[in-house]
Amino acid sequence: MTLAVNGEDEIVGFGLLSPPESDERWAQLGEGAMVEVKAVEVSRRWRNGRLAKGILSSLLSGSEIEKKIIYMVGYSWTWDLDGSGLSAQEYRNMLIRLFTEFDFQEFQTNEPNICLKPENLFMGRIGNAISEKLQKDFKWLRFGVAPY
Repeated sequence: MTLAVNGEDEIVGFGLLSPPESDERWAQLGEGAMVEVKAVEVSRRWRNGRLAKGILSSLLSGSEIEKKIIYMVGYSWTWDLDGSGLSAQEYRNMLIRLFTEFDFQEFQTNEPNICLKPENLFMGRIGNAISEKLQKDFKWLRFGVAPY
């Protein structure tokens, strides 16, 4: 977890990495193989200050990150469209720009919740230390197809 704190010791943003839940598709790749960016949240008053970028930078620092496949799931129904003033597509594009800066790429999947709405998003970052076999297994897992 990473916290962004203002000068008055108030939390104005946070980020959280967490392994997938045991009943999620992404856990099937094996313990410790995948980690989810569960949240990157910034208080409305502190947005546009590049805090989200700093939070992600902190979450993704360290050599251990290269031994993982880091992923994020963007469900449009969880986005603060009212507070941001963005449409769902604009918010999606903002997330893509933000995560692309950290070597994430958009991946296709048939995971039902992601496929519910066209603006939903699945992105991942494959660490430099991930074997070719694990990369192939991840490709198959995205579509719920063996072998994995």
